[in-house]
Amino acid sequence: MGFISVLSFAQKQISERLQPGDIAVDATAGTGADTLFLAKICGKRGKVFAFDIQQSALEQTGARLQQAEASIAEVQLILGSHAEMQMSLPSEVIGKVSAIMFNLGYLPSQEADQSIITLTESTLTALETSLNILKPRGIITIVLYPGHAGGDQEAVSVETWAASLPPSKGQAIMYKQLQRPTAPYLIAIEKKC
Repeated sequence: MGFISVLSFAQKQISERLQPGDIAVDATAGTGADTLFLAKICGKRGKVFAFDIQQSALEQTGARLQQAEASIAEVQLILGSHAEMQMSLPSEVIGKVSAIMFNLGYLPSQEADQSIITLTESTLTALETSLNILKPRGIITIVLYPGHAGGDQEAVSVETWAASLPPSKGQAIMYKQLQRPTAPYLIAIEKKC
């Protein structure tokens, strides 16, 4: 039996902390896999906010949500950058979000323009913002893709940012395949009280 995938490890970390009725954010909606995952865990009483800068990503996410057979949370799709999370979320959820998922890179669908990628500057802004909107002991998962143009620099910057977090602010871990330097990997952060 091998190790679980990076995406499965991110979901495992989230599922161990997120409860029905919680509030969660998918900072990079993409095709909606993480959005649906969060909506299932949060359930009918919960709320999920999903951000993406591409309308086609939100359309794919919406279609995936409509096909969901399980009872899912109310999901608000937001056309905008994850860097604008705090301004875009209702003020009453600030400091009450239990989990935030980032799946960086580009929209993984055939018709997508793969030159549109997450950018280091907006990602770092979004990560700082995430710490502001999370509740104590809330979690952030960040899946990084160093194997594509721009992804390597973003990964290094995010890793440096996470490593420099004061322990009083958050605890960071990394899940990475050491023999494959361009393989996707995960950084997870738990906010301290």
